[in-house]
Amino acid sequence: MNKLGMNMFVWTMSMDEDLSGTLLFLKTSGFDFVEIPINDTETGKWKRIGQQLAELGLEVQACTLCGPEYSLISGDESVRRAGVDYLKKIIDCASLAGATILMGPFYAGFKTFTGKPATIDEWNWSVEGIREAAEYAQDKGVLLAIEYLNRFETYLLTCADELVRYVEAVNHPNCQAAFDTFHANMEEKNIADALRKVAPYLVHVQISENDRSTPGQGHINFDEVFNVLREVDYNGPIAIEAFGPNPPELAAATHIFRPMFESPEQLAVDGLTFIKTKTEQVNERKSEAFAS
Repeated sequence: MNKLGMNMFVWTMSMDEDLSGTLLFLKTSGFDFVEIPINDTETGKWKRIGQQLAELGLEVQACTLCGPEYSLISGDESVRRAGVDYLKKIIDCASLAGATILMGPFYAGFKTFTGKPATIDEWNWSVEGIREAAEYAQDKGVLLAIEYLNRFETYLLTCADELVRYVEAVNHPNCQAAFDTFHANMEEKNIADALRKVAPYLVHVQISENDRSTPGQGHINFDEVFNVLREVDYNGPIAIEAFGPNPPELAAATHIFRPMFESPEQLAVDGLTFIKTKTEQVNERKSEAFAS
């Protein structure tokens, strides 16, 4: 049975705010876990947040990215070294918060471009850095879930083919794959085929609409998505990811300049209902097919 979660980006980029009411709301609304952004290395803070979530009975996954100062594909060896060291500290914080998965596009500098395709050196630098981070994560009980992005946010990994080749190149049990329907909708010729390709390494799924609004209210074919998830027997976590006009710094980074939903709470409840409905429909169809 898939555990269902909510990414916290519609409320925060830092988890520094008092989110006790929001977390309680998510728990009472029926979510199994929250996906928290970890973008600083204050260990005491993440330990406190982990305790807070444990007291509420909410499980936790984590997400992060690396800015240009920590890019694993920088031509500057000192920047690459700083990136690996930073990721190790983020892994420490994820572990303290109780996360078993750290997902994201942390294999390169977010929105850091050269205007050219990735070079062999950039590929190899990233693979080597993530392999070292995965080895460290294994000792901390954290699984790295690598997420490819669309071409406007990165140039190293932008499709399922590249993601699979990357995970296989890293070749470490604690380096696996994540799948975000928003990016797949932009970059794949066929989302179902992309999911099937990633399936052997898939440990985390983000359900995100084509316009980052409430899942089910855009044009992504989620019947196809959930059919394939059932087909490949995916039993891992599924999180809703959406973006709105707040926090403003995140809206600027994601180019969200108009309201995408009535409220974060409305999005969370409607999105959860949508995912549960789709999951039930897929299970019913599978049971009917088996019975016939």
